[in-house]
Amino acid sequence: MADIKIITTEDGSHSLYHEGLKETYHSFHGALQESIHVFIEKGLRFWRTKNGLPKEVDIFEVGFGTGLNALLAAKFATENEVKINFTSVEPFPVPMDTINQLNYIDQIGKEELKETFKQLHTAKWDELVEINPFFSLKKVKGKLEDFTGEKQFDIIFFDAFAPNKQSELWTEEMMQKCYQLLRKDGVFTTYSAKGQLKRDLKKVGFEVETLAGPPGKKEMVRGIVN
Repeated sequence: MADIKIITTEDGSHSLYHEGLKETYHSFHGALQESIHVFIEKGLRFWRTKNGLPKEVDIFEVGFGTGLNALLAAKFATENEVKINFTSVEPFPVPMDTINQLNYIDQIGKEELKETFKQLHTAKWDELVEINPFFSLKKVKGKLEDFTGEKQFDIIFFDAFAPNKQSELWTEEMMQKCYQLLRKDGVFTTYSAKGQLKRDLKKVGFEVETLAGPPGKKEMVRGIVN
């Protein structure tokens, strides 16, 4: 992937810039703070609190990318002693030589996560791998359009490239697929707050919430299966 390069976002954490798409993998206002706000706080922590703090959670992610969301979920799992089964689809894995240069461990400030981050990226594709007693990972090398899951999930981290860059993933059809992948009381969370996205989510059955976005971004969206 010669068309990606490492950039430093405003909170000091790294992201990647895809030169072909002219798009960053995270908000340039701050990769780390965006992932924590959108996916961990408004997704994972919200779902657990809403559902009585269950001790096991199934998460489905669209876009493994740099592995930042998976790393933060693994950190959450260990700190809260909750078993997280994490499935992520990614058609274009980032090369390890790029991954090895990312500064997430330094930015988070927990050296013990260094080995976890390495394991996330060296885990075999299309196999369920136990990273530690609280976190298991299955990376699926492929596209959301082609994913056929044999189970449902509690939370979807929808972290595809922006709608104007990867429009095929933001269609009503894909939102319907996400709805069907979620269990009752399941949560869909994403950084985008496009009007068309909200209309499509409502049309397929989600209760839609427009929330305050991470620093530098006004809004984000969360969908709930009732």
